[in-house]
Amino acid sequence: MPYKPQAEPVPSPYRADVKITDLGEKIGDPVQAAQFPEHILRFRNDRWGQTVGLSDLSDEEWLNHFGRFAPLPDNLDPPLALRYHGHQFRNYNPEIGDGRGFLFGQMRDHEDRLMDLATKGSGTTPWSRSGDGRLTLKGGVREVLATEMLEALGVDTSKTFALVETGEALERGDEPSPTRSAVMTRLSHSHIRFGTFQRIAAEQNEELMHALVDYCLTQFYGGAKTDNPAIELFQHVSKKAAQLAASYMTAGFVHGVLNTDNINITGESFDYGPWRFTPYWEPGFTAAYFDQEGLYCFARQPEALHWNLAQLASALRLICDSDPLVTTLEGFPRSYGEAFTEHFCWRLGVESEGFEKDKPLVVAAEQALSLKTVTIDQFFFDWGCGTPTNMKCYESDEFDAFAKEISQRKRARQSKHDYWRSKAPCSMHIEEVEAIWDAIARDDDWQPLTRKIEAIRNMGQALRNL
Repeated sequence: MPYKPQAEPVPSPYRADVKITDLGEKIGDPVQAAQFPEHILRFRNDRWGQTVGLSDLSDEEWLNHFGRFAPLPDNLDPPLALRYHGHQFRNYNPEIGDGRGFLFGQMRDHEDRLMDLATKGSGTTPWSRSGDGRLTLKGGVREVLATEMLEALGVDTSKTFALVETGEALERGDEPSPTRSAVMTRLSHSHIRFGTFQRIAAEQNEELMHALVDYCLTQFYGGAKTDNPAIELFQHVSKKAAQLAASYMTAGFVHGVLNTDNINITGESFDYGPWRFTPYWEPGFTAAYFDQEGLYCFARQPEALHWNLAQLASALRLICDSDPLVTTLEGFPRSYGEAFTEHFCWRLGVESEGFEKDKPLVVAAEQALSLKTVTIDQFFFDWGCGTPTNMKCYESDEFDAFAKEISQRKRARQSKHDYWRSKAPCSMHIEEVEAIWDAIARDDDWQPLTRKIEAIRNMGQALRNL
């Protein structure tokens, strides 16, 4: 089936629907938000706020709910710091959980999906360990940029919902300190992680595992259709993980920390730390300075998602047989390949003809991009809506082979959108990220961030213009 990007959000009334408490008290711990000295609204996402009936709030109401964390009507009170375990760089850690955030609310959106509002930087919890529970303002700005760019590029991602500067001076070892602080709220279909299942398996709590499987199937996948719900859930999640890995690759995105506690059950990308976009098709490109072995480098991200699925399967063995889980795991490479070619064709603006017919085109493109004569963004900009006018960087046998393949394909995207008449593609390389932050840090100038978000959303409209 050809890839289809997420449609533009549409308005919906506010409909609180707290379901997480059905899982009982062992799913999370009641907590309170920190008291911050200041509350300065830096970003509010009315575009997605309208889908859950919150875009009509005034700025002061926005700050009250997403800076001071006054409960939303008929919603969680108090919030819950969710419990989970996880493999961090493949080392199992049973001491983690929501250490600087919590689940703040749940409601239905314009598609009647259950949505979560969760925080980052909202203070300490029972799972903070030695951390201060805070978020740097730079980290919040980077998450705004990541989520906006990924959404535009067709990645299923959480949405940065609110960013509030909080007036504290934070000490951090990996950036100049003291640095400014913030609290962030993100909107996502789910914050149930692979690590949630790992914790329950470690505790040998079969009753809670059955309840969690039922919760996930009911709320995210339309309910159980078979008498093997754990297997059914794993099949859904495996497909979503394949799609996530594929979309990372075609976006040229490197998440940086693909641990099992950072992968959720709905296949949405979230929790952005040391992320980067690789300028060129460079397999070994890494995002995190501490990933010295390249475990989560650009080309190994599909492998990382596959490995994480194996850990989820291991947890689900608590309540189901292994053989069907193994069968699904063995099908992941094919699912990933199909998702990758579909998403690649979408970025190129050509109609997908199925995995076998799309494969020669995609292989030719990868071989040509590997020459590093053109950035990933420029390549998709040049070819995404027609034939490029400047062919100098495409003068090679590899690009000749690619041009021959794409010339035989039917176009799926219109070229009328003004984005395609821009002088250069919209990109998000580290130099631009740092320039946007420098304007904020040096002059408190937020206009570069505002302009960038406008440009990203404009590109997203062009890419959806099929």
